[in-house]
Amino acid sequence: QVQLVESGGGLVQAGGSLRLSCAVSGRTFSRYAMGWFRQAPGKEREFVAIINWSGGSTYYADSVKGRFTISRDNAKNTVALQMNSLKPEDAAVYYCAAKAGGAWYARTRLEEYDYWGQGTQVTVSS
Repeated sequence: QVQLVESGGGLVQAGGSLRLSCAVSGRTFSRYAMGWFRQAPGKEREFVAIINWSGGSTYYADSVKGRFTISRDNAKNTVALQMNSLKPEDAAVYYCAAKAGGAWYARTRLEEYDYWGQGTQVTVSS
């Protein structure tokens, strides 16, 4: 079993930055590609970003490309999401997710992920 715990959410003004972190425990962290999703009130959960097992490759949703950066530290079993130039439409609950298996690039569907965290709230004021 793999446990994921997100942290770092909060309230930020539009144009500001926030860094989310996800701590992973359980089975070998480096075997998983790691992703971030978000869900705004009344909307479906949507893909944000994914990073491969080594941290050498990433893939982003068009809506966050150039503003958000996903990274991981396999020595510390953590994955982070640096969010810059935040917009009110970025406000959501952000979820960390782990995906087993080799194929990872552009894996944006929820059902492709094996483990999920409980989420952390990000609020962006205009």
